[in-house]
Amino acid sequence: MPTVNNNMTEEQRKKHVRRAALASVVGTTIEWYDFYLYGTMSALVFPKLFFPESDPYMGLIQSFTTLFIGFLARPLGAAFFGNFGDRIGRKATLVTTLLLMGISSMLIGLLPTYEKAGTIVAILLVFFRFCQGFGAGGEWGGSVVLSIEWSSKKRRGLMGSMTQISSPIALLLSSGVISLTIFLTGNQFFTWGWRIPFLISIVLVFIGFVIRRGVADSPQFTKLKKENQLAKQPVVEVFKNYPKELLLVIFSSLAQGVPFYVFTTFAISYGTEKLHLDKQFFTNITLLVSIVEMATILYAAHLSDKYNRKIVFYVGSMLTILVAFPFFLLLDTKIPALVVLGMCLAILGAGTVYGPLAALMAECFPANIRYSGTSLGYQISAAIQGLSPLLCVY
Repeated sequence: MPTVNNNMTEEQRKKHVRRAALASVVGTTIEWYDFYLYGTMSALVFPKLFFPESDPYMGLIQSFTTLFIGFLARPLGAAFFGNFGDRIGRKATLVTTLLLMGISSMLIGLLPTYEKAGTIVAILLVFFRFCQGFGAGGEWGGSVVLSIEWSSKKRRGLMGSMTQISSPIALLLSSGVISLTIFLTGNQFFTWGWRIPFLISIVLVFIGFVIRRGVADSPQFTKLKKENQLAKQPVVEVFKNYPKELLLVIFSSLAQGVPFYVFTTFAISYGTEKLHLDKQFFTNITLLVSIVEMATILYAAHLSDKYNRKIVFYVGSMLTILVAFPFFLLLDTKIPALVVLGMCLAILGAGTVYGPLAALMAECFPANIRYSGTSLGYQISAAIQGLSPLLCVY
């Protein structure tokens, strides 16, 4: 593996690997915390606070439309930050995406309601959601690339899963904070309690900023920069020279993303609005689902290093297909134990796909365009994934 300098000892290399892994987990967890927080609130709170003049159905449609705006912004963020990540550096770009995401979330938490400020609030909500998506567009690919480029070839799957487990950790964190806030604020949750989870994000961003500042750029990028082999137009090169790989990344990501947002974001609104199950019950289930997904991702990533990434990916895809109809049948029973079982079973397939996905995607592109290629493929797919809750409501 290329090293940052010829004098680096094995112990120094391992230290950088640990830092890169920690930065991937913590930084991306904070970014996804903000993103998932919005998704949960768009199901629980936003229809009532920002679209109160609509009937419940249209209010939910409008709320999930603002959710989709964030997904629509992600490919744009991928192109913008991917370009800088491949030309300037992985580290500096990731620090920028972190700050953009955190500040946008904090400002959402400070927004007045429709009752106090009118239509302008809905416009600001859409704008801040767009900023969230724009920042997230450059986050995932950069985090994956940084962690994988610091790893050995035999452990790419597991090292890439450091970014992947950030998703369930963030879901666990956001759901936990929401659940605790609902418990502590009670009837005041819809008045002012909902703001607390958004405002907490600024503290998390500060922690992530400090950790990411201590990470060095990856060995492969440093080598490319030293030898003047950086791509001049990485985004253009991806579309021009690697269209097949880009399509592979887009469709591979769909196999995880669409089921995930159906089994989490949509399931919350379906369970609370259609089945009239308790909101606290559903946020608590999400905590358990996050733990199950985290364990599944790590084990699937380990298996992808030990055996074959494609086989693990195929197994996860088949599990997702098989559980789709039983998932809704179990939810429709309204029996708490069966609802919990359905939610946990549903996430097994998506988690198995997600485990090897980071390494699978990053290995499709050479180092000089890897940030752009990985980010574009994943985030173009995310724009399609973002339609899934909206289509489910329809």
